[in-house]
Amino acid sequence: MRDDIVVFLGPTLSASKARKYLDAIYLPPVGCADVVRAVADYAPSVIVLIDGVFAQRPAVRHQEILWAMARGVRIYGAASIGALRAAELAPQGMIGHGLIYRWYRRHPLADDADVTVPMAPAELGSRALGDALIDMRLSLRKAERAGVIERRLRHELEALARSLHFSERSFTRLLQAAENNPGAAERLAALQTWLKAGAVNQKRSDAVNLLIHLADHKINPLEESNRFEFELTESFANDMHYCKMLETLLPKCK
Repeated sequence: MRDDIVVFLGPTLSASKARKYLDAIYLPPVGCADVVRAVADYAPSVIVLIDGVFAQRPAVRHQEILWAMARGVRIYGAASIGALRAAELAPQGMIGHGLIYRWYRRHPLADDADVTVPMAPAELGSRALGDALIDMRLSLRKAERAGVIERRLRHELEALARSLHFSERSFTRLLQAAENNPGAAERLAALQTWLKAGAVNQKRSDAVNLLIHLADHKINPLEESNRFEFELTESFANDMHYCKMLETLLPKCK
């Protein structure tokens, strides 16, 4: 087991399936101060961010990622909030992986909610309760290329999917919302059947590919000369106080 690697994972891929690719320490979706907690509790050389919380509690802060990198921890991101944070912090040395990461790098103003899905509580495995917009869009484009739907209907379905709040976004809900388009009923029925085997799960693919990459390569901690220089700012302290972690966690990391 790679007990020097901590992976924050949830609806994108179950921990039991993830261990088939990389036997590491798996934790529920990352939130504010969880990176600090991981450094304090496990002293990892690598932290992987895949899934994270958005609405349930404060999201993982950029500053705590920078703080961990300054301590020599390599931080990787893919698939979901990991891809988003990696795209935002690539200039500072966070390492992104996969198509979704590259998409966020090319489109810095893209919506965070494009990768967000509703999920069950961590006690129930943080499983996905819907579909991410980015996977829905890729699936619809694949369906168009396969001749299942035409371009006009694909554009209409993409716009309809985007109009749904992320907490209600799924292929099932999308097709239900599209039922008021009787002229496309036959195409929609064909799409519903096609999706059972043809739907794209890019988030899962990106996560699996990153885990395989880490399993196949020896990853060393950052050399001190290559570490991000981090200054303990008032902003960082306020964030950690807000998440009620500063007094309990930071002393363990000195």
